[in-house]
Amino acid sequence: MTTVKVNEIALGIESFGDEDAPLVLLAGGTTMLSWPDALCERLAAGGRRVVRYDLRDSGESTTTDPEAPAYTLRHLAADAAALADALGGGPAHLAGIGVGGMVAQVAVLDHPGAFSALTLAGTRAVAPGPPDDDLPDHDQATMSRLFARPMPDWTDRQAVTEFAATGAEILGDDPVAARTIAARVWDRTPGTAPPVQMANQMGMVFSRLDCEPRWRERLPEIEVPTLVVHGGRNRFFPLGNGEAIAHEIPGARLLVLKDAATAIPDAAVGEVTEAMLTLGQAGACEVALASPGWRRPSSVGCRESTRPGRASQQGS
Repeated sequence: MTTVKVNEIALGIESFGDEDAPLVLLAGGTTMLSWPDALCERLAAGGRRVVRYDLRDSGESTTTDPEAPAYTLRHLAADAAALADALGGGPAHLAGIGVGGMVAQVAVLDHPGAFSALTLAGTRAVAPGPPDDDLPDHDQATMSRLFARPMPDWTDRQAVTEFAATGAEILGDDPVAARTIAARVWDRTPGTAPPVQMANQMGMVFSRLDCEPRWRERLPEIEVPTLVVHGGRNRFFPLGNGEAIAHEIPGARLLVLKDAATAIPDAAVGEVTEAMLTLGQAGACEVALASPGWRRPSSVGCRESTRPGRASQQGS
């Protein structure tokens, strides 16, 4: 792991695969560890350069004051575009999970030339807070259980990992996997102050982040091939949120992981990898075919028509 400086801040990154391969950029939600190791490794084995990164105020990225962020959602979107440019290799396949999916949507809308494809996992098309009337809100019984728990001693690694495990169980995720990830997040968090720990473990900075103006109405402007991955048992952002995104982005494909909740489980990694590789091939070909004197990318095979149509697929 290392850091890359963009927009006068440092972003923590981890790379997988050949540096000359087409780039897949994974925006954390909020830390890079929200993207499974196995997914990164399989994408790399599929001929991609994979870079996952921490958002501001998390992991190895610049941390200032998570309780009063001096940046907005637009700054996080600009970070994604600047990071893609700094890493080189042409337009990137951008993916965002959870709140990172909000960053990814705005990044592709505000910086379309930086990206060739878009994957959105377990996210929604409106900012934190009350959703639009036609979108399902968080499951209230689940939220009541989740926030009824006392906060742990954030200086106690074991207490924090147990807190994460019980939270995962309430949400329908794997508590064993959540405990392991929480320990790794704790180890990478720059300090044990509660606001810093909560920004890393719970993404609480997004509850204080300026996410205006709205972007949902702009989703039809997205022109890159798009994959929407959503857990069928997601109680935090219920499935209707993913369905709405897939409906409103032209040509988007919806991949429903029927037994998944908020995280991408190990059992679904292969299916998600295959869908992302197929989408990335379509995105790289669209960029190439639109360029005068285009040359076939070495890692993908291009045909005159590569963009997938809208479809709903039930997954693992």
